[in-house]
Amino acid sequence: MRDLIYRQLKVMVMMMVIVSWRCVLGLENINPIFFDEGLSHLFGESNLIRSPDDRSVRLLLDKYTGSGFISSSMYQHGFFSSLIKLPGANTAGLVVAFYTSNGDVFVKNHDELDIEFLGNVEGKPWRFQTNMYGNGSTSRGREERYRLWFDPSKEFHRYSILWNPTKIIFWVDDVPIREIKRKEEMNGDYPQKPMSLYATIWDASSWATSGGKFSVDYTFSPFVSEFKDIALDGCNVSESLTTLTRDNYNNINCSASDQLLMTSDYSTISPKQAAAMRRFRERYMYYSYCYDTVRYAVPPPECVILTAEKDRFRDTGRLKFGGSHTKVHRARKKRRRNRSTPVVSAEL
Repeated sequence: MRDLIYRQLKVMVMMMVIVSWRCVLGLENINPIFFDEGLSHLFGESNLIRSPDDRSVRLLLDKYTGSGFISSSMYQHGFFSSLIKLPGANTAGLVVAFYTSNGDVFVKNHDELDIEFLGNVEGKPWRFQTNMYGNGSTSRGREERYRLWFDPSKEFHRYSILWNPTKIIFWVDDVPIREIKRKEEMNGDYPQKPMSLYATIWDASSWATSGGKFSVDYTFSPFVSEFKDIALDGCNVSESLTTLTRDNYNNINCSASDQLLMTSDYSTISPKQAAAMRRFRERYMYYSYCYDTVRYAVPPPECVILTAEKDRFRDTGRLKFGGSHTKVHRARKKRRRNRSTPVVSAEL
C-alpha cells in the first residue's frame, strides 16, 4: 500500500512539472495536428515515413533523394511550430529546413521565412540561420546565423515561426531568438501574401558547410530528421478561396484570426524572454546582416542597431573574434559548467 501511494505521488509530481513546463512555453495554446489533418507529401515519397499514430514524420536523405512535406493549405499570417530532432554524426553538406513560402504561386515576387539547419563535419556542432524575404526581395537577404546551446541531434526541441501583421518572431523552445518589427519603410519587403509551411531535408553540398568545402558523405546515410507535434495556427485561406491567384488574396478577411495571433502568448515577449533573447544573441549569433556594412552601407529599416552587439562584429557582419563566443563568454561558460540550467533559458 505504501508503495502504491508513493508511485501515485510520484506521478502527480511529474504531472505538475509537465504542466508547469507547458505553461512556461505557452504550450497550452499550441494544438498539434495529425499529419492527415493539415500536411501533405512534397517529394521523396519513399523517404517520408509517418508514425503509426500520425503525430510525427521522419524525413530521410540518401544518395537517391531527400524528402519533404508541405501544409495542405496556405495561411495569411500564422504560427508554425514543430518539435524537431536532427541527424547526428557527420552531417556536412546537409540542410534541414523548416520554413514558410509562397514561391509556387508568386514565382517572381514570393515571400519566405526560413529556419535552416546547416550540417557540419563530425565533431563540429550544427549551425542554423533565419531569413526573411518579402515580395521577391532575394537580392536583399536578411539572414542571421547562430549556434545552439544544446546538441539538436540528441533530443527534440521546439522551433517556431510567428508571423502576424506587425511582427515576426523566431523561437527556439521558450527563447525568442529574433524579432522583426514591421516598419513602414520596408514597403513590400515585409511578407504580406499567404504562405504554406514546408519541411525538407536535402543535399546542399555546394554551400552549406564552410562555403561548400565539405560535401555530403553518403557512407553515413540515410540521414534522418524527425518532426513531431506540428502546429499550424492562422488564417487558412483555403477555407475562403478555392484557388489562390496574384489578384484575389487581398479579398481575404483575416481580422479575427489576426487579432488572436497578435494577442497570443507566442506573439508576446516577456521581460524574462527578452533577457534570454539578448543573452542568446550575445553568445550564439555569429553573423547578422544588420552589421554587414560591406553589404548594406545603410542598414535595412527594420534593423535595431545595438552598440553592445555592433562592437562585436566586423564590417562584414561576422564576429571579430572568429567564433560564437568571446573569451569572456567562454570564461562565463566555464564558471557555469556545473549548472544544469541552460544559459539562455527564459527561466533565468
